[in-house]
Amino acid sequence: MFDYETLKIVWWLLVGVLLVGFAIMDGHDMGVGTLLPFVGRSDIERRVVINTVGPHWDGNQVWFITGGGAIFAAWPLVYATAFSGFYWAMLAVLWALFFRPVGFDYRSKIHNATWRSTWDWGLFIGGFIPPVIFGVAFGNLLQGVPFQFDAFLISTYTGTFWQLLNPFALLAGVVSSAMITLQGATYLAHRTEGVVQARTITAGTGAALLMVLGFIGAGVWLQGIDGFRISSVIDPAALPNPLGKSVVREAGAWMANYAAQPLLWLLPAIGVLGALAAAALMRLGHTLTAFVASSLATTGVIGTAGASMFPFIMPSSTLPAASLTVWDSVSSHLTLAIMFWATVLFMPLIVVYTSWAYRVMRGKVTAAYIRENEHGAY
Repeated sequence: MFDYETLKIVWWLLVGVLLVGFAIMDGHDMGVGTLLPFVGRSDIERRVVINTVGPHWDGNQVWFITGGGAIFAAWPLVYATAFSGFYWAMLAVLWALFFRPVGFDYRSKIHNATWRSTWDWGLFIGGFIPPVIFGVAFGNLLQGVPFQFDAFLISTYTGTFWQLLNPFALLAGVVSSAMITLQGATYLAHRTEGVVQARTITAGTGAALLMVLGFIGAGVWLQGIDGFRISSVIDPAALPNPLGKSVVREAGAWMANYAAQPLLWLLPAIGVLGALAAAALMRLGHTLTAFVASSLATTGVIGTAGASMFPFIMPSSTLPAASLTVWDSVSSHLTLAIMFWATVLFMPLIVVYTSWAYRVMRGKVTAAYIRENEHGAY
């Protein structure tokens, strides 16, 4: 059995793995949805695009659901505070996601141009809006979220929805959207051919460049933002108490972990080089390798945010001492231990099943396939 301190670190890593898994797996079909109206010019081309992800997009939702469940069980205070403060933003994500199941299932059932075009743009909304909002959320976390706790640890959000849409957070949203679009482009390029593939490669190259420029710009900007630092002594093995510490804000605090552990610079380097490599590999025709490179870029970007903030999870700009960290926002030792062994048991099953499903569905989706399966394809 792991001790309490070790389990706190383990669950910080596991939540990160789930976020990366969501961005890679559910991200590529969201990216395909974002590209749908632009790389598919005719109805048959758009059906080709949809059928590259249609059979498995709902299976990829497992990463989204599991990530939310893990945060709820492992970091209950983070879950309660975030879903309170980001309430309208989370509702916007859910409203956007509603377009996906209906769009995939009903889009091609009626032979009507207006009907199909409407659902094409619905799938675009379902693929484009969530990554933007998730990026905006991360941008706000890096600046601090306006919340505080009372003596009973009841959180109060002191900001507004419109405050979330600040310039730095919007830039983070652009980076997130471009990252997911690139992920979708590499997958779509691998599963298509001809003009659809050519348009996808062009769009993916643009997304890669936008992601890299935005990511570097956000990194430069971040150095001028006051970060958070714990100024009191912390007992990592102690019972959670978010109000039992002192926190100060100071310029450059988000860079402290990189100064202490220079190897962490590999994370932003992987983010930048992975995106550029993905664009180059797509243009050279190595689409599967491009997908791997894009996945590494996604890992690098998310890892950079996590490494910058550690041990903070949700800093408070209203009352810095109330900031939620890896040490003081977690569940009990027993809960973390039970969840850990459940994850060890079920995570490999998910990976094996997903790998098998993708192996069965491998190959190019072509216009000929759509015509031969007029009533069975999406």
